[in-house]
Amino acid sequence: MKGLDYTVLVLIVVGAVNWGLIGFFGLDLVSFIFGSMSLLSRIIYAVIGVCGLYALSYCGRIATN
Repeated sequence: MKGLDYTVLVLIVVGAVNWGLIGFFGLDLVSFIFGSMSLLSRIIYAVIGVCGLYALSYCGRIATN
């Protein structure tokens, strides 16, 4: 389970960096690399979104430790 948690955390950080680039420089790195709303970029956005939802479970697990 820890491996999944770390993978999710890395993908969330990648998503956060991408949003930071969009906010500061207007550069969407995912679209730049994979094309604007191509199938692959949509999959990447969806996976990072699911990872964000999964990360909500961290809150419950932190409280129990």
